[in-house]
Amino acid sequence: MALTAASLSSRNSLLIIGVVFHLVYIFSIFDIYFKSPLIHGMTPYHVELPAPADRLFLFVGEFLRGFFHIPTFPHSHVPTLILALLTTLQATVFARTSSSNCDQLVTKAPFLRDVIFNQGTWGVSHTRVPTESRPGHVAIIAGFYEDVSAVTTGWTMNPVNFDSVFNQSEHTWSFGSPDILPMFQHGASDPSRVETFMYGAHAEDFSSDATFLDTFVFDHVTDLFRNATTDPILAARLRRPKIIFFLHLLGLDINGHAHRPHSPEYINNIAHVDKGIQKVVELVEKFYGNDGRTSYVFTADHGMNNRGAHGDGHPDNTRTPLIAWGAGVRKPNRTHPTGHDDFSRDWVLNELQRNDVKQADIAPLMASLVGLNYPVNSVGELPLVYLENTPLFKAQATFVNAKEILAQYQVKYDMKQSTELFFKPFAPLSNATHTPTILVSRIQSLIDEARYDEAELLCLTLIDLSLRGLRYFQTYDWLFLRGIVSAGYLGWMLYSLNYVIATYVVGDELASVAAKGGINHLVVSLSCGLFSSLLVHCYAFPPFLHTDFFFYP
Repeated sequence: MALTAASLSSRNSLLIIGVVFHLVYIFSIFDIYFKSPLIHGMTPYHVELPAPADRLFLFVGEFLRGFFHIPTFPHSHVPTLILALLTTLQATVFARTSSSNCDQLVTKAPFLRDVIFNQGTWGVSHTRVPTESRPGHVAIIAGFYEDVSAVTTGWTMNPVNFDSVFNQSEHTWSFGSPDILPMFQHGASDPSRVETFMYGAHAEDFSSDATFLDTFVFDHVTDLFRNATTDPILAARLRRPKIIFFLHLLGLDINGHAHRPHSPEYINNIAHVDKGIQKVVELVEKFYGNDGRTSYVFTADHGMNNRGAHGDGHPDNTRTPLIAWGAGVRKPNRTHPTGHDDFSRDWVLNELQRNDVKQADIAPLMASLVGLNYPVNSVGELPLVYLENTPLFKAQATFVNAKEILAQYQVKYDMKQSTELFFKPFAPLSNATHTPTILVSRIQSLIDEARYDEAELLCLTLIDLSLRGLRYFQTYDWLFLRGIVSAGYLGWMLYSLNYVIATYVVGDELASVAAKGGINHLVVSLSCGLFSSLLVHCYAFPPFLHTDFFFYP
């Protein structure tokens, strides 16, 4: 069938309309699901009791392979290799040598293993996808699970500003990679509060042994405290309360990627990090005269598989170590060594309680130890099992945690209520017995009456309801938006099908009859209506109606 000039013009118009339609709809998907403006305006809260620590050291291994797997070394003289929890990023490698008269445990991380057995509390920190460096550090330090919009920025800069324990500290000294440190300084309300000591980006060389990157970190921490012995102003700053030291250890990540987690480079890097942490602890305790006011936290941002990769949700990538010790942290629990399963059966740690947490839970833990405001964007739940303090302090700390998460729920509630024509509140927090005001008042009464255990349980209930409420408002418009987009695509398909049939099947004469019958006009009108609804709903009030993609529990 020969195409007339009018048919060619109509076809070209269809193609142009189709391209524009698909571009706008694809853009709308990204704009709805890949934009996640953090809510602001929450009141910060902190425990109004003396903090157990004046300062906290955070050691984060930049990767951490499937920490608890049993590595195999084809050419090793060691017959059995046991991975027993915690060293730096990958998990300590333990070798058990057997003979007729000896059975000896050898570890690449003797200092951290001694901490587990004699000084602190340990467990597994469970991350979430994407298991990458940026979202892992955001979860640890800010307490929330970052949205997928950061993918479009390469995980390198802040798509939105967010609160963090560094921002709430009196001062933070951070040491490590230029890929991680600047985003916490950039997002701080006062960037001068977060001080950075970084090597150049060119130093992250995947063709060589990257152990020297961790050496850089340990050397600069040593220099900082050495300089304080001759600089009274620096010494005074280092003795202030509510300060944090962040040691970002990238060497293991690069060695894992470049040489694989079973390589000599990686295994030797484990030993290097363990010795470096030990020297830092000894230096710090000497500087502060063993005053018992320093807390330490060791963890990792993500894991790594045997191929030296990470990013997905495989357990090798989502399980990382957590060790806490020092001021305000419980000593090892040998009385009731619970928490173990087949996963940890071979770690040679069965006599000690294993305390698992979600990665975002580390942020409120650090805030409670140093007496900081809890980060206002945190959705982490304070792991009380790590705290050594009075029942009053624990109850108050949990109450602060609950109020901080509830504040986010209330801001979300107000925003959604102000923009929805037929607003439906979150029912579990909007009934006669469970409203925020009633629950907060009841918890405060329990604390005043010294019924701390009951107060903690009610706080956990309030935290759970608040997190569920956040999730409710997060997905409030999803069904409607998905319906509009799906219906829009169906309308486009009907319009295209109608055009093809009219042009190439029935011919111009019958096509004109169909047009007179209003078929084209009806399909076009419906498509335009759906398209307009999408634009109005998504863009009329962009600060409120973009559906964020934060992963609330």
